[in-house]
Amino acid sequence: MRWAAFLWEGASAGGARRRPGGISNLLLVVAAASSGGLVAYADSGSDAAVEKPQLPQRKKVVVLGTGWGGTTFLRNLDTKLYDVQVISPRNYFAFTPLLPSVTSGTVEPRSIVEPIRRILEKKGGEIKFWEAECFKIDPQNKKIHCRSDLGTNLDGNGEFLVDYDYLVVAVGARTNTFNTPGVVENCHFLKEVEDAQKIRRSVMDCFEKASLPFLDEEERKKNLHFVVVGGGPTGVEFAASLHDFVTEDLAKLYPSIQHLVKISLIEAADHILTMFDKRITHFAEDKFGRDGIDVKTGYKVVKVAKDAITMQNPATGDISVPYGMAVWSTGIGTRPFIVEFMKQIGQGNRRVLATDEWLRVRECDGVYAVGDCATINQRRVMEDISEIFKVADKDKSGTLTVKEIQDVLDDIYVRYPQVQLYLKSKQMNGIADLVRSAKGDAEKESVELNIEEFKKALSLVDSQVKFLPATAQVASQQGQYLARCFNKMKDAEEHPEGPIRIRGEGRHRFRPFRYRHLGQFAPLGGEQTAAQLPGDWISIGHSSQWLWYSVYATKQISWRTRMLVVSDWTRRFIFGRDSSCI
Repeated sequence: MRWAAFLWEGASAGGARRRPGGISNLLLVVAAASSGGLVAYADSGSDAAVEKPQLPQRKKVVVLGTGWGGTTFLRNLDTKLYDVQVISPRNYFAFTPLLPSVTSGTVEPRSIVEPIRRILEKKGGEIKFWEAECFKIDPQNKKIHCRSDLGTNLDGNGEFLVDYDYLVVAVGARTNTFNTPGVVENCHFLKEVEDAQKIRRSVMDCFEKASLPFLDEEERKKNLHFVVVGGGPTGVEFAASLHDFVTEDLAKLYPSIQHLVKISLIEAADHILTMFDKRITHFAEDKFGRDGIDVKTGYKVVKVAKDAITMQNPATGDISVPYGMAVWSTGIGTRPFIVEFMKQIGQGNRRVLATDEWLRVRECDGVYAVGDCATINQRRVMEDISEIFKVADKDKSGTLTVKEIQDVLDDIYVRYPQVQLYLKSKQMNGIADLVRSAKGDAEKESVELNIEEFKKALSLVDSQVKFLPATAQVASQQGQYLARCFNKMKDAEEHPEGPIRIRGEGRHRFRPFRYRHLGQFAPLGGEQTAAQLPGDWISIGHSSQWLWYSVYATKQISWRTRMLVVSDWTRRFIFGRDSSCI
């Protein structure tokens, strides 16, 4: 039996031509002469080989921050659709509503944190996380500048660049000091887990220092004077938590000095908890008065020294009071790199980033913002009143009937929610009642309005435009909404689900974000909590405290943290709070 083998260089369809040598371009033909058979083998690099189709490259989504907005976005995002990268200076998510409980030892710090890598692991896919801090955003080149304190690069500064297709800014905010002298140097904040730990140690240090034998009574009083600046939910809850810690636990451990403890709550407004119903505000002020917490409303702190706080009141002028520890909780401020970013995109005169109703940063392609670092700039009806009139006037008659308005009313409600809120606030049944205010009679669908009468009818609806509060509830809902939009982005291109475009053709891809308020709590100490739920439902007392326990246990991000928090509450009931200086 004879065998013949031939090596030929591959030829193109247009004729034989030589190609650079290599096994991938060779064709091996083996003929078995005795059997008359011919067997041919071609490698995968030949022109006849079938190449596997390449998958389309995924868009890169970079998420800045692992707080409520960023973490909720990541948990709900379909990470198979995108190349996801997460950058944050902390490698965990913290359940911030329980930070006041950490300051008093009611809950341990590790009970309210979940490692971000564990959260990403549950999502599957190749999600990258880098523990670093963004210090500059370059929207023109779609790059962000980051810096890590954990290691250094070849230049020795730990800086690196990350490019993006979509950027989700969820970096939260910092405490607003209002440029008050001495606040940064002498006050504690309550924004991070580390802040709560520092406060807890500082409280115990004040008690231990006041127990030293060589101090006089005035020095002891000063060390045991705890000042809380800010009468919002965080400040009120911390003051109540500290009062419980002192009266239920520390009074037993420091019996000789417990009568010297004083807690002061300073608020510049006329009342505390101004964002709550007045019934809750009055109850909180009365309860704090009974508990011995000194509530000073109408006082503005103008200076914080090492040993004294100076405050102003129109009636009394400047007052300086000594203190042992001060906690500053007076609202939020913008992070420095966000301030610089706002200047780049023409928002330098704003307090926080402005987004549209779809959470897109205005005048900035591919950048979204959620949480405390941004606010939604709701479009006003009067800005688009002429375009709304044209869209509704389908017959181009120059006038609108009630029926024509009703045909586009659903889209108007979605695009401009203030219209529906205005009708509700004025107890109007529908658009006919609104038109009556401009026309005098709108019982019949044939009643017509010209452009000036239409403007008059809607002239006051923009008074119902409201800014959303900077709360975990808002950030969480925004993260969930944005993830849903990203998951359906491709389908929405072909099948848009949003309202009619008032300026332009077709429809918006998605419905705008709408915040749904689920209620709010204000723990007031002594196992009593004030709850304000939708429908003007107010509850104050011990029953609301158990509702608070149930909601906060349910809202934990994992079963691990849920079990740890519940066990901490149980331990506190049985053994009391831990007073160790750890």
